Amino acid sequence: MGTLRARAGYALLAAVPLAVIALFFLYPVGGMLARGFWVDGSFAPGQVVPVFERSIVQRALWFTLWSAAAGTAGSVLLGVPVAWVLHRLRFPGRDLLRALTMVPFVLPTVVVGVAFRQLLVSSGPLGFLHLDGTAAAIVAALVFFNVSVVVRTVGSFWAGLDPRQGQAAAALGATPLQVFRTVTLPALLPGIVSAASVVFLFCATAFGVVLVMGGLRYANIETEIYQLTTQELDLTGAAALSVLQVAVITVLLLLSARAHRDTPPVTRTADLLRRPGRRHLPAFGWTLLVLVFLMAPIVELVVASLRTADGWGLGNYRALGTTGERDALLVPALVGLRNSFEIALGAAALALSLGTLVAFLVSRRPRRAAARRVVGVFDAVFMLPLGVSAVTLGFGFLITLDRPPIDLRTSPALIPIAQAMVALPLVVRTVAPVLRSIDPRQRQAAASLGAGPVRVLLAVDLPTAWRALLAATGFAFAVSLGEFGATSFLARSDNPTLPVVIYQLIARPGEQNFGMAMAASVILAAATALVMLVVERLRVGSMGAF
Repeated sequence: MGTLRARAGYALLAAVPLAVIALFFLYPVGGMLARGFWVDGSFAPGQVVPVFERSIVQRALWFTLWSAAAGTAGSVLLGVPVAWVLHRLRFPGRDLLRALTMVPFVLPTVVVGVAFRQLLVSSGPLGFLHLDGTAAAIVAALVFFNVSVVVRTVGSFWAGLDPRQGQAAAALGATPLQVFRTVTLPALLPGIVSAASVVFLFCATAFGVVLVMGGLRYANIETEIYQLTTQELDLTGAAALSVLQVAVITVLLLLSARAHRDTPPVTRTADLLRRPGRRHLPAFGWTLLVLVFLMAPIVELVVASLRTADGWGLGNYRALGTTGERDALLVPALVGLRNSFEIALGAAALALSLGTLVAFLVSRRPRRAAARRVVGVFDAVFMLPLGVSAVTLGFGFLITLDRPPIDLRTSPALIPIAQAMVALPLVVRTVAPVLRSIDPRQRQAAASLGAGPVRVLLAVDLPTAWRALLAATGFAFAVSLGEFGATSFLARSDNPTLPVVIYQLIARPGEQNFGMAMAASVILAAATALVMLVVERLRVGSMGAF
């Protein structure tokens, strides 16, 4: 009877997040795809094939493929040595450097695009390279955005490797290079594959960066979906690209999950090298160069925000209380800042509530193979938002949640719900590894005393995972604060978020509008950086969970 009651309790807990993701993710995305495949009331999948024969679509597919591959390769080459320095060595300021490497990942993609353009324009520090508006600049921005994923994911694997194997090989006469090639690299390969697959996913679905930096010359699948839905109202074309995107990303997620199952157990802190020596100077030098690469666009963004028509000052920041030059905005930019914070709070709260339930359920270790498969499928369902275009999700919200009994077009909850769906996988992947590390005997003891699933969650899991919960809240808040893909569809011009304000300002001519966009970007970047500094203090290896 107790077992049946426990199963019923777990089923009820699972029903809550399943209902939410079905209503606010599967239904909108399915509605978007259905509009493309059902033409004039009849199912017409044959009209999807000609979409891939269009030259503009083929160019977008090719650019997506090679730019994502190049961005992934660059991120791995830059990030692996940094992962070793920040996760295998101990030195003063290591935690601060970890936090700094994570900042680019949570920066709004619009801000990343604006920052890189400032660095590469003819008047910028790197203007002599003449890279502004080129594909190389977009790839560099993708690397900038994703290096932190490699550092955190590979670093988590590296921190868990037993150093005694390498020490034994060295004692037998192997050189450091031989030790790395024959011992460390094979053990580290699952982490590198996991990181590379996730980075490729993020590069292939990049939206704000390509939209800001690519202009009319370069487009990937994500921006092409945006163009087809907003400018051409070609839902068939958008649906075809969305299906292809979902299929590819699903394969990448499966690859990443399979690689991550080989995560080694975490070693004791004492196993880390405590006093780096001279032989580590090349790795430290490489880490310094990578940090310069990561900080340069942000520093240039700050400099641009302080540059005014009258010289240097805070005029651009004061102008955020206005609607910009020639009324570029319908409301002052500060309204967008207030909206962003309010929406991010709501989205983080919703994502945390749902994500904690999901993490609790997927951290179970059923004895039966069938039950383990059910848990695996349940886990995969909540990773789907990683593989679906935020643009598709946002447009799906507009065309499906627009009539009774679910009419949210004018509801203030519309944008927080959409952003919560985007942040949900990150919350699950932050909390689930910590819950999996809990000794199952603690839960069994609580259950033997009559505690149901909810009581076990409250009494055993949450007290143990409170640091992970705080970190997950910070990640969700930062991601929601800068979300642009879905929000670009849902935010009204008279009630925008700050990323939407930034894009509106850079799209309007005028020196004051440009300066305001720079100032707004700095505020948004500073807010996300502050959140990440707090999260890093919690020392939760969340990105390694991917």
